Amino acid sequence: MDWINTTVFYLGSAPVLLIDLITSVFGLTCVFLAGRNSKYNFWVGYLYTAALFLMFWNKNLYASLLLQPISLAINLMGHWRWTHPREDEKSSQDSSALKVTMLTWPGRAFCIISVLMIAAAWGWLLDSLFPADPHPYLDSCVTVFILMAQLLSALKKWDCWFAWLIVNITQIILHISVGHVFMPIVCGLYLINGVWSLATWFRLYSKKA
Repeated sequence: MDWINTTVFYLGSAPVLLIDLITSVFGLTCVFLAGRNSKYNFWVGYLYTAALFLMFWNKNLYASLLLQPISLAINLMGHWRWTHPREDEKSSQDSSALKVTMLTWPGRAFCIISVLMIAAAWGWLLDSLFPADPHPYLDSCVTVFILMAQLLSALKKWDCWFAWLIVNITQIILHISVGHVFMPIVCGLYLINGVWSLATWFRLYSKKA
């Protein structure tokens, strides 16, 4: 699969590979559609997961690669939940769609504590199995936050966008710290979409849509 290592263009002296560009396009399209409350984000999400799998395989990032089946399972569950709501979960604007809801404060506390505990355990495992990783605990925290954000998105919880904002900010810092040029720009676009989607979903929540 040498084609995925094709250099599309350069940012300064840093090459942007074809697989990086494909993954970024699918990822940005997926979150844009999710932010606009479109169920079609899941179809793009399946392609995004496949592209991530190829990208992590290409870069020998096996710890991240192993998490993609979990991400795929969350995507499948979210696709079903968004399109098969129970009677009390139906959107006021579309009876076939799941409405936006919010976590309770105890629910938010549970999510934060769960993320920190799982991230600590995953970071220890990364540090033990992949000692070359320069930021095992930061990597694990970002990864677990991504899975939590995906799960909350699958349940159509407004709070998911706060999780995505934390992920985006942390990823920008992480990519800059290891000298990446292209990915901080992509994460910046994710961040802008996250702020926009936070406001969009709040309006949907207010309308019970």
